[in-house]
Amino acid sequence: MSVPTFVTNERVLCYHGPLIYEAKVLKAETWDETNKKGPNAGIHYRVHYKGWKESWDEWVPPHRVLKFNETNIALQKKLSSEAQKAAQPAVAKVPPPKEGVSSTVSGRGEGREGRSRKEGRGQKRGRDEDEILRKPDLKLVVPDVLKVILVDDWEAVTKNRQVVTLPREPTVQELLREFKDYIDTLENKPAYDFTAFAVPTIIAGLQLYFDRSLGANLLYRFERVQYAEIRKRYITGPKVKVGEEKEMSAIYGAEHLLRMLVSLPNMIGGSNMDPESVNVLCDYVHELMGFMVKERERLFQREYDTTSIQYQNLSRT
Repeated sequence: MSVPTFVTNERVLCYHGPLIYEAKVLKAETWDETNKKGPNAGIHYRVHYKGWKESWDEWVPPHRVLKFNETNIALQKKLSSEAQKAAQPAVAKVPPPKEGVSSTVSGRGEGREGRSRKEGRGQKRGRDEDEILRKPDLKLVVPDVLKVILVDDWEAVTKNRQVVTLPREPTVQELLREFKDYIDTLENKPAYDFTAFAVPTIIAGLQLYFDRSLGANLLYRFERVQYAEIRKRYITGPKVKVGEEKEMSAIYGAEHLLRMLVSLPNMIGGSNMDPESVNVLCDYVHELMGFMVKERERLFQREYDTTSIQYQNLSRT
């Protein structure tokens, strides 16, 4: 079966993750060993996704690009519909109230039997469904480059028994400050007219989320010995002066920040953020991931530190 070819400015459909989006071909190149920009040689297309910022433009191999026709549009709609259904399983499967727990909306009606008790259960179930539907829904598209970094990170720690060098350089705090400066230089800023207010607020929020979630959610078990050592050195140890303690965001770096970013949807789902704030956060997190892709050679550690036998023995206890 021959692979279709595409021309500059052609309207196409393009896979991005499990879904298909409308896009335009910006140019085509044939990669070989002398000019290869990615792991695979052969023809590649530079595409721009309709409605997306230019920072999401990317080179893609032919198997990700589809002709813009009725058959492929139908496939696009089918995949989108299936993804939406898969993302909302809890709405159709709200568990009933546990036995022994009052199912009435208020204290009135206690002791009533039959119909009134059933209505109470129904009202509570409806309220539970409403709560689920009202939960903030942050949908992130993680660039493929960062997915590879996450896998390499997991393998280095869990398989190779290695850890990142701490303190990192740059730290999470320094990285976020660099991101703020980067946003200030963009000609096409995220589509909000309160950037001067939004950016500092979002950066402060991301730093707070990081500091609060690192120890609880962002570490592999093998890293906990290192974490304990870091806390003793910078927070709890006898040599640490009161008022000079350091937050974890002043010690850890891009590797652990990336882990937090991909965990954000679950974190935000348990918050009370309003939909508009979630949309603003989503835009800036996508910009932050784009910035991390551009600066990945500088931000992420290439070779992790090999741990001692003593460290590895401690990690097992």
